[in-house]
Amino acid sequence: MTEKTRQLLPTVSLVCAMLLWASSFVALKLAFRGYHPMQVIFARMFIASLCFLVFIPAFRRINWRRADIKYLLIMAVSEPCLYFLFEAKALQLTSASQAGMITAMLPLLVALLAWLWLKERISQRTLLGFGLAICGAGWLSLAGESSANAPNPLLGNFCEFLAMVCAACYTVSLKHLTSNYPPLFLTAFQAFVGSLFFFPFLLLPDVGIPTSWETLPALATIYLGTFITFGAYGCYNFSVSRIPASRAAGYVNLIPVFGVILGMLILGDRLTPEQWLACALVFFGVWLSSSAGERKNLKPAELTP
Repeated sequence: MTEKTRQLLPTVSLVCAMLLWASSFVALKLAFRGYHPMQVIFARMFIASLCFLVFIPAFRRINWRRADIKYLLIMAVSEPCLYFLFEAKALQLTSASQAGMITAMLPLLVALLAWLWLKERISQRTLLGFGLAICGAGWLSLAGESSANAPNPLLGNFCEFLAMVCAACYTVSLKHLTSNYPPLFLTAFQAFVGSLFFFPFLLLPDVGIPTSWETLPALATIYLGTFITFGAYGCYNFSVSRIPASRAAGYVNLIPVFGVILGMLILGDRLTPEQWLACALVFFGVWLSSSAGERKNLKPAELTP
């Protein structure tokens, strides 16, 4: 593998992760038609855990460090555990447009935490790119017509902000851990902890264990477990292991752009000229911030299954 390919691979992985995460909104919408949200979240974690079983022999060779246990727990509890709880509550209380604007704050939250914790340097060009991408994401949210109800937008937006704080803690703790653990192991650890965390919700009277097979919702749930929890998180964790956490988080602003494009291709939605301009602004901001990053990164731990 050439040096140029090594440098390009994290970017390609990040774009793939954002595209997959954008498709998860369609899959979640389909899955929720047949199953309770907590059933879907547990199932996707459990399915992803099954995908990682083949790698357990390789995981046994990992040298655990007692000092890293707290960081592993911070990572997994932040996301998927608390993140999915806050995200689910937020989408019940606020509109998709307002939630999208709150989501655009994630890159700055990660950059701030990475500066405080990991001592990552943030260039003015990176900050400018973040600013443009955030403006584009907000513009895209405002330009779209939303039919979602917002019974309590203040509380809903606050829950979305808490979800972004969890996502920022997850990204920075993940970056800290990638210097000693392979990304594949960290992704598996998330899935296993997520399965244990969400299983008790199935015991609640209003949730329960699914008793019927709903074909389309079930297939959507399987897609979430394999392509999203296993695939998208795997791509993102791999990229974070090779570039600064603040740069990786900047790509999150591509999610609403890809979401709109997928909605146009799959659901027949239409983009206005204003939305096309907003998409272009997001892409330019992400390119600007990603091209300004430092070249020297931590060498990730190696793992061969």
